[in-house]
Amino acid sequence: MHVIGTVGLPGSGKGEAATVAREEGIPVVTMGDVVRQETADRGLDPAKDHGGVAQALREENGPAAIAERSLPMIADRLEDHDAVLVDGIRSDVEVDTFEDRFGDAFTLVSIEAPFDVRAERIDARGRDAGANDGGEPLEKRDERERGFGMDDAMDRADVVVKNTDSLEAFHERIRTLIRERTAETDDSETEARQP
Repeated sequence: MHVIGTVGLPGSGKGEAATVAREEGIPVVTMGDVVRQETADRGLDPAKDHGGVAQALREENGPAAIAERSLPMIADRLEDHDAVLVDGIRSDVEVDTFEDRFGDAFTLVSIEAPFDVRAERIDARGRDAGANDGGEPLEKRDERERGFGMDDAMDRADVVVKNTDSLEAFHERIRTLIRERTAETDDSETEARQP
């Protein structure tokens, strides 16, 4: 069993890492899905109210609220798979939650890219609200994410992946990392079964 968590600012490449995990047959638990569901349950617009609901969940239920809500989803996927990727860790408190639950079977990966590169990627997506269309500018999103403790979480990463090259090169780095981590898990489980 292995749980790989990703942390990174908007546009850094967490979604692309999740895509690679799925291609490798590893299920993905997206912490943002917890927030989107809560946003919908509150009758709010996920496109506009996502950040506010994420903040409200943490204020109402503690800073680990979203991580704690994701644990049953992770456990469910681990019943049928040897590994799970958790997309979108945002704070050191969330890191604590996963480390407490999974111990050495948890790897935190910080995905990093400069602001201008992330801004270009977000503009190219065409689906993210930006300052020009009434949405939240990237600077504001970064500020909110950092307010959750993202910088502290990124500082605690077991592995840092710089995402400044081509998409293909980034995919290959993530694919290699996933294969190495899941192979380590397979090896340790085999050793544990030896008499």
